[in-house]
Amino acid sequence: MAKIYLSPPDVGAAEREAVMRAFDSNWITTLGPEVDAFEAEICAYTGAPSAAAFSSCTAALHLALVLSGVERGDEVWISTLTFIAPANAIEYVGAIPRFIDSERDTWNMDPDLLADELAKADKDGRLPKAVVAVDLYGQAAQLDRIAEACDQYGVTLIEDAAEALGARWGDRHAGTFGRFGVYSFNGNKIMTTSGGGMLVGAPEDMARAKYLGSQAKLPVPHYEHDEVGYNYRLSNILAAMGRAQLDRLPAIIDRCHAINSTYRAELGDIEGVGFMPWDARGMTNGWLTVMTLDPDLRGRGVGPMDVCDALAAQEIEARPSWKPMHQQKLFADAPLVGGAVADDLFDSGVCLPSGSTLTDADMDLVVSALRDVLS
Repeated sequence: MAKIYLSPPDVGAAEREAVMRAFDSNWITTLGPEVDAFEAEICAYTGAPSAAAFSSCTAALHLALVLSGVERGDEVWISTLTFIAPANAIEYVGAIPRFIDSERDTWNMDPDLLADELAKADKDGRLPKAVVAVDLYGQAAQLDRIAEACDQYGVTLIEDAAEALGARWGDRHAGTFGRFGVYSFNGNKIMTTSGGGMLVGAPEDMARAKYLGSQAKLPVPHYEHDEVGYNYRLSNILAAMGRAQLDRLPAIIDRCHAINSTYRAELGDIEGVGFMPWDARGMTNGWLTVMTLDPDLRGRGVGPMDVCDALAAQEIEARPSWKPMHQQKLFADAPLVGGAVADDLFDSGVCLPSGSTLTDADMDLVVSALRDVLS
């Protein structure tokens, strides 16, 4: 039996044709017409005013922090339940992360905690330079409330929508609520360029980001530089793949939703089993289905790693939910607001195979394996 992966790329003839189109043009290095078109199409899809394509989402996050004026010693507040990339980007600029707990409705940054902490910080004269709100597992945070709180105190909001392209909160796309938004096109995301990312925001900010991401090269014939730049821009070939993937994104999202519905229907009757809530105020892209195990199940020896190990024995990949940043040794001394909700979600969450390439036969195998270990 072929191994069933957590979230493999969903690519085929359309992506092959797009890559060969770029290859045959002999424009295979960074930048080019495919990059320009990809940026424009991301804007058309999301409603973002302008976009800049980069070699990774982490590069986009780094530049968002630089453009926000974040410097060494500044505080940047960030969701604690996240992949490490945005926390690493904060370290790149020498800033200090302050981690904010999750809330139960979306598993993302708790807007009440954020608002309360901003009020205290304003009174004490220690407001952060920026807030990075992460949209987890394809579901947007309560971005209207988070943006309102940041606006009240003049704090820059950076929306890390790495996992949430195609998701919405209300009638707006994830990634479009802050001064900056970022998307990831890593190989395991809902759509991929094999590796890459996108920064979105105001045209003047994107022009500056493109300049810095192209080694800060001044527009003169000789190579002139008067500030530090970065080699961050996306290649023309990868942008071509991204354009083909973006065309197929609605169908990919539909398939991810169907997979989630199957898990809920087939496993929802098992006592102690739940799933990450999908908040009706928005629309998730369904990137990953996350199952939760209650304390009674875990007490009987059926915890996240027990499930992952049992599935691995049958060549099925599953993983625990994100380990909170405040539990990471790297950030052991970082300030934290709350933390109990994120801790519980880490203790209880299991990410299940969710890629849009999963067949019905694959789903039958995964569900059968899960029922065996859960019961």
